[in-house]
Amino acid sequence: MTEQPATVVGIPPAPPARLEPNAIGVAQDTVIGLASSAPAATVGLSLFLLASVTAYGSGPILILTAIPMLIIANAYRRLNMWNANCGASFEWVGRAINPYLGFLTGWLMIVAYIIGTVSGVEVLGPSVLAVFGHSSASSWAYVGIGAAVVLVMLVIAIIGIKITARTQVGLAVIEYTIVIGFAIAGLVYVLGHHAGTVHITSAWLRPSGIGGKGSAVAGFLAAVFVYGGWDGSMYVNEEVRHRRINPGRAAIIAVAFLAVFYTLAQIGLQGVVSPKQLANNSASAPVYIAGILGGSSGAKAMALAIALSVIATTGTGIVLTARIIYGMASYRVLPEFLSNVSRRYATPVWSSIIVGFLLIAIAAVYLLTSSVQNAFDNVIAVTGLLFSIFYILTALAMIVYYRRRVFSSVWDTIVLAILPLGAAGFLGWVLVKSIMAAPGSQQWSLVGIIALGVVLMLSARFIQRSPFFHIERESDDGQPAKHA
Repeated sequence: MTEQPATVVGIPPAPPARLEPNAIGVAQDTVIGLASSAPAATVGLSLFLLASVTAYGSGPILILTAIPMLIIANAYRRLNMWNANCGASFEWVGRAINPYLGFLTGWLMIVAYIIGTVSGVEVLGPSVLAVFGHSSASSWAYVGIGAAVVLVMLVIAIIGIKITARTQVGLAVIEYTIVIGFAIAGLVYVLGHHAGTVHITSAWLRPSGIGGKGSAVAGFLAAVFVYGGWDGSMYVNEEVRHRRINPGRAAIIAVAFLAVFYTLAQIGLQGVVSPKQLANNSASAPVYIAGILGGSSGAKAMALAIALSVIATTGTGIVLTARIIYGMASYRVLPEFLSNVSRRYATPVWSSIIVGFLLIAIAAVYLLTSSVQNAFDNVIAVTGLLFSIFYILTALAMIVYYRRRVFSSVWDTIVLAILPLGAAGFLGWVLVKSIMAAPGSQQWSLVGIIALGVVLMLSARFIQRSPFFHIERESDDGQPAKHA
C-alpha cells in the first residue's frame, strides 16, 4: 500500500507512489500478453475440438481468425497512442463513447480475467501431478497445489513488474520450445506416413476440411476463443518503455505469434493419431500425442509445458487484473484504497492481494463444493464471450475517437473505419451465434454478470460519486499523427 510520510511544516508532502515507468521492454511486454492467452494449455483444450469440427481444416480457420484479431490489436495500438493508461479499454471507451459504457467495459475485463484465471487454477493440481506421473482424486490436494502456486505468483507480482517479466520469459522459453518441438516432430511423423496417422492432403487447406464435412462456422466460433487474452500487454503499459508506442506493438506481435504457434501446433499434432484415438483422449490430447512421439518422457515433457502455461497465466492473471482494478479505482469507481501503490515495490499491492485471494477462494469453493460446480462451469463457459464484447467495444471506441480523421485519406478510411468495423462485425457475429447456441443456464450467467456490473456502476455513480461519470468526451483533432 502507499506509505504516508509525516508532514513537516514548510516541506510539501511527497507525491503519491506510482507504477514504475520504463521498467520493461517490448519483448517482455509481448511475453506477458502471450502468457495471458496460455498457449500450451489452450492447445490442450482446443486440439480435438478444432480438428473435429473443421474435419482437419483447422489451419486456414486459425489463420483467417487471426486477421480480425490483428485489426482489433491495431485498434488497441491506436488508442494507446492517445492515452497510455493501465485501465485501457475502461478509459478509452469511457472517454471516447460514454463513461457508463466505459465502466461496464472495465467490469467485463475484470470478470473475464478473474474467471479465466480461476479456470486455470482449477486444473493446476492435475497438471502439476501429471508432470511427475502421479494422479490424485483428492480435492484437498488440488486446492493445496493451486493455493501454493497462486501464493508464489502473488509474491512475484507484488515484488515488482521486472521480476514478473523475467519469470514469464523463463516459463515461456520452456513452454514454447516443448510445444513447437513436438509440433514439428508430429508434422514429420505424419509426412512419413506412419501407421495410424491422418495423411495431409489439400483438404487440410480448406475451411470445409476433409470431404467438405467440416463446419467453418463452428471452427470460427472455437478459434475466436482460442485467441482470447493477447490484450494483456496493454494493462502494463504504464510500466513499459515508450509507453505510448511499445504496448501496441507488443499486442500486434503477440497476435501474430499466436497465429503461427496455434496453426503449427494444430497442424503438427492433429494428424499423429487416428480420429478415434484423438476423440478417446480428447481431455489430454497433446500429452497423449507426445507420448506416441516420445514415449513416457515425451508425455511428461508436454505435461510440463501445459503446467508451466497454467502457472504463467496464473501469474499474469494476478498482475493484469490488479492493474485494471488499479486504473479503475484511480477514478473512485472502485474503492479508492485499491489505487494505492507501494513506494517500495511500485506495484498495486492491495489490488494484487485481493485478486490473489479471490482466485484461491473461488477455486477452493469450486473444487470442494460440488453443488456450485455446474453454476461456475456456466460462468467459465461465457468467459470467451466477455472477451469478444470488450474487443468489440474497443474497436468502436477507436472509430469514434478518430472520427475526424476517417475521411482525411483513403488509407485512414480503410484503417480507422472499414477494417475495425469489419472486425467488430465478425466478432459480433460470433458473439450472437455463440449466445444463440449456448444453453439457457449460460445465457443467464451472462445476463447475471452484466446485471451485477450495472449495480456496481450505479453504486460508483451515486454512492461513491466518482468523477469519472462527469468527464467530457474526447476525440482526435484530425491533425496528422506523429506515429501512425
